[in-house]
Amino acid sequence: MTVTTRFAPSPTGNLHVGNVRAALHNWLWARKHGGRFILRIDDTDVERSREEYVTAIKADLRWLGLDWDHEARQSARFDLYETRFEALKAAGRVYACYETPEELDLRRKVLLGRGLPPVYERPPTDTPAPRGRAPHWRFRLDHDAPIEWDDLVRGHQKFDPKLLSDPVIRRADGSWLYMLPSAIDDVDLDITHVVRGEDHVTNTATQLQMFAALGSVPPAFAHEALLTGAEGKLSKRLGSLGVEAFKAGGIEPLAILALLARLGTSDPVEPVADVAPLIVGIDFSRFGRAPARFDEAELAQLNARVLHQTGFDAVADRLPAGMTEAGWDAIRPNLTRVDEAADWWSVVEGPVAAQIAEDDRAFLAEAAKIAGQIDWSSDPWHALTGALKDATGRKGKPLFRPLRLAFTGREHGPDMAALLPLIGRERALERLGAAASM
Repeated sequence: MTVTTRFAPSPTGNLHVGNVRAALHNWLWARKHGGRFILRIDDTDVERSREEYVTAIKADLRWLGLDWDHEARQSARFDLYETRFEALKAAGRVYACYETPEELDLRRKVLLGRGLPPVYERPPTDTPAPRGRAPHWRFRLDHDAPIEWDDLVRGHQKFDPKLLSDPVIRRADGSWLYMLPSAIDDVDLDITHVVRGEDHVTNTATQLQMFAALGSVPPAFAHEALLTGAEGKLSKRLGSLGVEAFKAGGIEPLAILALLARLGTSDPVEPVADVAPLIVGIDFSRFGRAPARFDEAELAQLNARVLHQTGFDAVADRLPAGMTEAGWDAIRPNLTRVDEAADWWSVVEGPVAAQIAEDDRAFLAEAAKIAGQIDWSSDPWHALTGALKDATGRKGKPLFRPLRLAFTGREHGPDMAALLPLIGRERALERLGAAASM
């Protein structure tokens, strides 16, 4: 058996963080097992589906590095759905219904008023069709046995089908709802595992009977706890937080993947240099039932940690002109996002402005004299500070602070041992001279 997973977004909007998490876990599971990851565009809603959203979904997945092995579109598979639908209708598993939304709402209110679950009441089989009213279609659930499966996250699941409504699978205008086409596609595309949110658990109970009616073995299911916001409750912001927001915030794809791969598991969230440890580590037995807390502050911190171990080649095309690998290595420990590199590189190339205390100017004049005499070919920072310590008796902060201010215009920043060779002898002497004469 080839492990095959799928990500099935509807192109009615952009991907949000919950969609990205589902796509990632399906992708990781397929890659871990040497299997296939399928992108299925669920565009049966012709009115709301937009091609620009299809383009955006693909672009977002590529930016994240989530490649797919096959693409399918539900809008190209209507003939297949029609064939399966007619077979189910002939077998008595699909039947016509004629209630209006208002009539259904009234029935639900009556049942709730009696303290009963609002389960759809099947009409008698001999109920005549109302004149001039097109039917919608429901799948007839088998009430004879409980619906059971072993969920990869939630463990053993059991539903009483008598407490479930026969789901509407096709509207009166002939358009399809999610449930049946999805099950047909999972059979036709040989899907072996479906990873999705726990809000689909009841759908799975219903779809298991659809798989049986289609004469097929169902895939394995993993229903993950939903994401919550940092405030501890479901956040509307999570519904709009997507790849564009991450890009605008300077978040690296690897930081997103590293966080979402581990959220909701018993494994620590750690920075990674590539996706290999995330692939190896995906294990649904380590996922918990509690809501998974998504914290943007945690993502920002993780992003900085990812950058601190990111190599020059991975970011070279996004760095300011002239920045070398040595420059990146010197500056990256101070970055939280790549676009901050330009600010720190301006410290190297100058000019810089320093606020120098009067009692430090003579010290810096001595520093300029010594800086002109030391060997700049190896480690000028330690050569300079060592000679200055011997010449002036200064040490610690009184030694280092005025030098950093003169060289960079700032009190804090990258390691001066790495930064000073990038500034270079001529600029360093010029800055020391200017600071001493202020």
